[in-house]
Amino acid sequence: MSFRSFRLVTLTLTVLAVLAPVLLIVYQSFLSGPFFQPRIHLSLDAYAFILDDEDFWQALRTSVFLAVGMTVIAVPIGVLLAFLVVRTDVPGRDWLEPLVIIPTFMSAVVLAFGYVIALGPVGFVSLAFKSVFGTVPWYIYSEWAIALVAGLTHVPHVYLYAASALRNLGSDIEEAARTAGAGPWTVALTVSLPMVMPAVLYAAVLVFFLGFELFGLPLVLGDPEGVLVLSTYLFKLTNKLGVPSYQLMAVVVVAIILIAVPLIMLQRRLLRHAARYVSIRGKGARKQPIRLGAWRWPAFAVVILWFGFTVVVPMAGITLRSLVTSWGDGVNLLSVLTLDHFRDLAEHGDVVRAILNTLGVAVIGGAVTIAAYTSVAVSIHRWNSRWAKLVDYIAMIPRAMPGVVAGLAMLWIFLFVKPLNPLRSTMISVWLAYSVVWFAYGLRMISGSLLQIAPELEEAGRTVGATPGQVARHITVPLIKGGMISAWLLIFLIFAREYSTGVYLLAPGTEVIGSLMVSLWGTGAIDLVSALAVVNTVIIVAGLAVALRAGVRLHG
Repeated sequence: MSFRSFRLVTLTLTVLAVLAPVLLIVYQSFLSGPFFQPRIHLSLDAYAFILDDEDFWQALRTSVFLAVGMTVIAVPIGVLLAFLVVRTDVPGRDWLEPLVIIPTFMSAVVLAFGYVIALGPVGFVSLAFKSVFGTVPWYIYSEWAIALVAGLTHVPHVYLYAASALRNLGSDIEEAARTAGAGPWTVALTVSLPMVMPAVLYAAVLVFFLGFELFGLPLVLGDPEGVLVLSTYLFKLTNKLGVPSYQLMAVVVVAIILIAVPLIMLQRRLLRHAARYVSIRGKGARKQPIRLGAWRWPAFAVVILWFGFTVVVPMAGITLRSLVTSWGDGVNLLSVLTLDHFRDLAEHGDVVRAILNTLGVAVIGGAVTIAAYTSVAVSIHRWNSRWAKLVDYIAMIPRAMPGVVAGLAMLWIFLFVKPLNPLRSTMISVWLAYSVVWFAYGLRMISGSLLQIAPELEEAGRTVGATPGQVARHITVPLIKGGMISAWLLIFLIFAREYSTGVYLLAPGTEVIGSLMVSLWGTGAIDLVSALAVVNTVIIVAGLAVALRAGVRLHG
């Protein structure tokens, strides 16, 4: 196959894989019933039903509230942590950054379970606090609590962009400000922050957008009080009517996409303007950390306190719960310690299968996914064409769909396209859903590696008569092997903790850890959930350790 044919086939399959689920969703939203039913017709009844449903508007209001709340919390904390770790002499700078990034790879549903067990009405921390002070001043099952937890767990998203911008910021202006007598916090607020504002605004829009993707946190923390967001409203819509209501679900998905697309376009616009603020010039490339003086250890404490509440508290809760038979008022934990919950995992075939499926889709599926992403990236590499730009824009479409929506869309594709029906109950459906959801992320990683290749190397190959395909096979791809391995390790971490995408694809034989935990939690199997959450965390931590050992730069 010639490189031109390879490019055509690759890009055509890419466009189909991305656009087909979206087009099917839009089509389904204008039908009078599920697309597979006989005697269906075009209708606006589904839109009329949803727009007249008070639960939809309540879910929309709550989603907006959570998006705003988590943005207000995540942005200032994320920028502060980035400034402390990247630009100051805070103790432990080298190992603080991996700590800050860890929540990015933690399963949100695991953290949600952990917060319930640690800070719920009868949580470990709540009971200990109550025994000392007589009352507990917090209530984990509320919109405010969800916003707080979501904001704190999304701090790494802001940190990554702010830290990257701060690394590209020369120290000349900061040094001038310090010479003039400005303190470290004055320098941060009046010099550093304004220079990285485009990156901060980009991160703020990202976090606000992610607020509409929330699923695990509001499902676990909001369900006891009936708190609905758009994703959980979508998830419970069938239960509300008692029958499959694909047309109603499609309308909710269309609403989510209509909210998300403008935010994604705004992100791209902000990113284009960010380059104007790059200030590494000559001497500016030499960066001197700002000395905090007496503030060094308080600054260190800020990072540790954030990490403690965001990761240590929920993980300690879920781990402790996995090691006891019961807990509550008056229970002596030392007398109820056990490993039975982990033994029980081995006796449940679906749990063992979920663990193996998770490892399989993360290791093998992740490798195949990176190969697919590389094919697309190589096809549009240095191709100055409107088609290349179109593919770049299309790659962003899956980001307009929360994972639970993408999983639902892929389920419909396998139902709608008859030749694909046999694959619906296989891990291929889960793998495809994961790959489509994270397409933009993976493509960006591979494209970043491709851009580091000097054009002269590829031009040299063409000079001696190599075809574009030969240049790609023998020069371009071999030079980005390191970047591909790094991307594979990161995709492994993402696939291993993914949960919402597999909820609608959960079936005998296609269980994965995340979606199975959501299902088990709904049945009240807290013992199994806690043990399975620990197993999931061990897998992710092991993968993260391998990635760091391999020299993967998590900060981009």
